[in-house]
Amino acid sequence: MFLNLANTFVAQGKPATSVFLVHPVQLSRWLDEAWAAGALVPPLPGVTPPNAAPLLGASQIIEDLNLPTQAAGGLIDPSGISVTNPDNWSRVRGPLEASPGSGGLIWHQLIYAYLVESTGVMEIFSEVVRRMVLGETLGSLSPESVKWLRSTEELFFRDPPLFSIGGVISEMRPYARVNRRNAYWRMFGLDLPHQVPNIWGGATTPDAWKQGVGSGVNLDFREKWTELLRQVWMGLENRKNAAGVNPTDPSYVALLCRAIRDMLNQRRQGGALAREEFTYVSALSWFDLTLRSDSPIVKDLKAQASTPDGRLTAIAERVGMKSATRSRELLEMAELSSSVLRAIELGIFDDPVQAEALYSPASQLTEDMNDLINLWQSATGDRVKERPTGTAVTASAQPLRVPRPELAATRAGA
Repeated sequence: MFLNLANTFVAQGKPATSVFLVHPVQLSRWLDEAWAAGALVPPLPGVTPPNAAPLLGASQIIEDLNLPTQAAGGLIDPSGISVTNPDNWSRVRGPLEASPGSGGLIWHQLIYAYLVESTGVMEIFSEVVRRMVLGETLGSLSPESVKWLRSTEELFFRDPPLFSIGGVISEMRPYARVNRRNAYWRMFGLDLPHQVPNIWGGATTPDAWKQGVGSGVNLDFREKWTELLRQVWMGLENRKNAAGVNPTDPSYVALLCRAIRDMLNQRRQGGALAREEFTYVSALSWFDLTLRSDSPIVKDLKAQASTPDGRLTAIAERVGMKSATRSRELLEMAELSSSVLRAIELGIFDDPVQAEALYSPASQLTEDMNDLINLWQSATGDRVKERPTGTAVTASAQPLRVPRPELAATRAGA
């Protein structure tokens, strides 16, 4: 969400870091406004229709959880964010379009939050904030960094305001870092690659995020996702074949897309995880935005670098921590993975003809898929470009069994 807000400042000739100068009460209220605004899927070149809304599991979920409106129209307590002066309160709602005339804000899929958090960014900045509010071990701050620090602590490291859309912490689920891991586990069957630091007490209980989940876990997601990328790679590899065997099968690619669509949609029934996805994606976009430039807090931490992952590495070193080894790949594929999964959830690639667009003909989409395959393989170690071993003369291009979406969607969790 905060990437959307940054883009509106940039469109007015202001730096993206103007977001960090807005008062946290305005930012908190803006998130409620953003929830109520039209939601758009992140674009996938030549594929997703203009102004398409993401599938959230229930058409009325946004309205069901929205703030009440005044009799004269408009949400109560407008955020009043001014894109011409972030220190002002404009008396009206903040900017609610990804671009002029777009009719809504881009809502990234939960995979965006998972990949960004896999870099270790949340725990690293948790330690930065902890040290800054408790002492002076990181040096003095500029006025702009003081504002960033206050907003960061207020928005992400304390209980949210009562009745806000981001209020996904309670006595039932008291730890934000556990709650995020719970959502990642349910949607993707994936854990974050780092442990919860012992300093955070009750949140360090082993596998706390898996308790009470029951059978609602997509344990097959990584297997199906990696196989989809492998099949798309074969399509990319063989798309220019004029003679000889071409193992590419668009029907199988479409079947994999349907299997992934069904397992993700199963977790969204009745609008489940919609609010959590919105909240966690918003939180991780704040830290993603912090790292995209030499923002004031980056400069005060003496962590200037030419890339986001370079800045994260330098910040981690300042607080005696390490970022993920493959942070660069994780950050670079976060938005792209979100775009592809949103399209899959909408059923864009359910048909073999549509599925073939993932690898042929040459287009921006096929270039993006090639990049995604390279980034995923490098970040995870999954050998996407290798065919499975088998007893045939040349190993089969596909597994013996086709994916069964209905089983993938209901397989019991640990």
